Amino acid sequence: MPKPHTSIKSNMLARKCVFSVIDFETTGAVAGYPVDPWQVGIVTVDHGRVMAESFFESYMHIGDRPFNPQAPGRHAQIRAELSQAPTPGTLWPEISEWLSSRALVAHNIGTERTVLSKMAPLHRLGPWVDTLTLTRKSYPGFASKALENVIAELHLEPHLHDLCPDRDAHDALYDAFACAILLEHYLALSGWENVTIGALM
Repeated sequence: MPKPHTSIKSNMLARKCVFSVIDFETTGAVAGYPVDPWQVGIVTVDHGRVMAESFFESYMHIGDRPFNPQAPGRHAQIRAELSQAPTPGTLWPEISEWLSSRALVAHNIGTERTVLSKMAPLHRLGPWVDTLTLTRKSYPGFASKALENVIAELHLEPHLHDLCPDRDAHDALYDAFACAILLEHYLALSGWENVTIGALM
């Protein structure tokens, strides 16, 4: 379990902060049903480095509700496991330990922010850093800004496979590690030594 850290302020140097990088896999939109998460992955980035041993992952309970046919991931193969997995509410106390007093990171933060706001509507989380936004600003010429394509463009796949072997894109832990490695890449760039949390938002 991660140790608590002091509150994150916008003027803090990003290279000195602790981030929780989070990814949810969801059911996708289906008429008559909410969009529900079925897997979560969280990875720590501390002082600009991905912490390989500091991560959390879990499946999340999904009953017999349908998935959007276009929803990515291997959910169709693990429906039995998902039916036995803990509910989001049951998982929240454990997940919250990874989010408290940390800057939060995701690639295209809309899904993660929405899921967390439904899980804990009274909690104020963040600040949030979006690696999709950082990619658009840093590499506008990339044909695709999708996480897996950016990782490939930057030749970060070997590092990702070392940290998260035997996984693939659209697995929550794999994608969280991918996003964490991308954040690590940006924070190591020349000229980013004095970049603040506020500048990343």
